[in-house]
Amino acid sequence: MRLVKGEILTYSIRKPHAASVKMSAPPLNALRVFEAVARTGSFRAAADVLYVTQSAVSHQIRHLEEWLGSPLFDREGNRTKLLPHGLELSRTLSLSLAKIDAACELARLSNDNEPLVIAAIPSVAMCWLIPRLTGFRDAHPDIETQMIYAMHGRDINFREAHIAFVFASEPPDLPGIETLYFLPGTSVPVCSPSLLREAHRSALPPAEIVRLGLLHDSGTIGWETWTEMVGLQAPTPLTGALFEDFSLLRAAALSGQGVALCASAMIQPDLDAGRLVQLSDISVLSDHAYYMLVRPQAQVSMMAKVNSFRDWAMVVREI
Repeated sequence: MRLVKGEILTYSIRKPHAASVKMSAPPLNALRVFEAVARTGSFRAAADVLYVTQSAVSHQIRHLEEWLGSPLFDREGNRTKLLPHGLELSRTLSLSLAKIDAACELARLSNDNEPLVIAAIPSVAMCWLIPRLTGFRDAHPDIETQMIYAMHGRDINFREAHIAFVFASEPPDLPGIETLYFLPGTSVPVCSPSLLREAHRSALPPAEIVRLGLLHDSGTIGWETWTEMVGLQAPTPLTGALFEDFSLLRAAALSGQGVALCASAMIQPDLDAGRLVQLSDISVLSDHAYYMLVRPQAQVSMMAKVNSFRDWAMVVREI
């Protein structure tokens, strides 16, 4: 067929059998795609907002038109224009999809079975929270908890976590987040008793401590400050092994691999049980602290869970 300039190109829509229309449900994906095309004004723009190809959008539109048994657009060259019944459908769909999205969000927020998500840096998770978490569950058997890692130096995803524990030199100032001082960050050098026995000493001078190997993570400011306070210069690079996080660092110290600089608040049970030995009274990082960050909740039942955990943690933090 040869087109005369100015003519509108149309194409026929294969009408499905009447019985199949009545028996089949509307193609929901195609309806979503159609609403996006109507809202954005073009197939290409809809493809961009839906993160699909333009051909995928075209396929879904053809599928919907075949299901309806009539075209939804006038197609003239590269331009598409909604037909009147297509415009009416798009308006109804926009309202309906907005209601569906709102209903789903409300259902999600009102889910009393949603767990309380606690993000904690490894030191708090391994040394403080896990040993005490049974106590919280005993006191609040109706609250399900989920614990995830909060990696030091990375932002907390507060869309996922309700409460977080961090270590910082000053109170974090985050919009809409309540910040509570939790425990001091004052740190001392410690090692396993076996390492002392190998050195044939019950106490060690600072130079001997350095020679045993200074276990550390990516941050070296603690050891640099400690060696300066005892009149030494920190070796460059540090003599001990490098570990990604506190839990690995503590495990290395417990196994006798060197001396670790650890926060007293986190390793006090190890000191009391004799698993670790404090090598010096010289402490560092007294300007640092552990903080608990609390995200207020719009949903009443979840806020009650958050408050229960916050109040419990503040009571038992030094026990």
